[in-house]
Amino acid sequence: FPGWGSQSSKVQIHHNTWLHFPGHNLRWILTFTLLFVHVCEIAEGIVSDTQMKSRHLHLFLPAIMGFVAATVSIVYYHNIETSNFPKLLLALFLYWIMAFVTKTIKLVRYCQDGVPFSQLRFCITGIMVILYGLLMAVEINVIRVRRYVFFMNPQKVKPPEDLQDLGVRFLQPFVNLLSKATYWWMNTLIISAHKKPVDLKAIGKLPIAMRALTNYVCLKEAYEEQKKKVADQPNRNPSIWLAMYSAFGRPILLSSTFRYLADLLGFAGPLCISGIVQGFQNTTNNTNTTGK
Repeated sequence: FPGWGSQSSKVQIHHNTWLHFPGHNLRWILTFTLLFVHVCEIAEGIVSDTQMKSRHLHLFLPAIMGFVAATVSIVYYHNIETSNFPKLLLALFLYWIMAFVTKTIKLVRYCQDGVPFSQLRFCITGIMVILYGLLMAVEINVIRVRRYVFFMNPQKVKPPEDLQDLGVRFLQPFVNLLSKATYWWMNTLIISAHKKPVDLKAIGKLPIAMRALTNYVCLKEAYEEQKKKVADQPNRNPSIWLAMYSAFGRPILLSSTFRYLADLLGFAGPLCISGIVQGFQNTTNNTNTTGK
């Protein structure tokens, strides 16, 4: 399917990168969460199976298959996005519907059998119902925005100028969430730098949105807006800070939030080590008390 989609795509992109569909980052976050919940479900099934006299593969084997299916789904989506052929997302949409229905039936059956809400298996199933429902909503939103099915006039999407320019090699804004987090898109530059010294041609140009002239024009327009607002107030001067907030407020707030989160997570390591040490001390004290 992805191979057929790449051959059928009418959009030519020089870079091996992605035209993001609506809800791109949300889909990746939900898929990562789904994979984590599947790991929890596999662990819960294996632990439950070890406590029984006979083997019960149904406790963990479906969870393993679900983990594989979730992995395949994000790889499949990656290829579809690379080829810019959204019609193939219908297969994913059908899968999310079936997964949502089956997990909902399982959750209803737990309720009928009187499984308590506090039981881990019930919580995992409930979380999966929510995740599959959200992924289904993401697919519906792609259909609504791109209008690629059930619509007479589908939306035509042209690749950005940066993706059509071979000189632009800073692809951070155009890659997927996993590649952004791991800087996987820089492998080509790193490999070439390892083989020979890097020159300006190898580094390439910045995307249009990141160039100095673009940001200068954006700040200038915001400052002109400030001047218009205070034109009727003779005792007030235009504020460069408000202009900067108007032009770059969102990325500044986002980067500041990430910086604060990174600083807070820096305390996680020492706190975890402290908890482990206290746990060992309590275990040792209880062992000594029991021995006495």
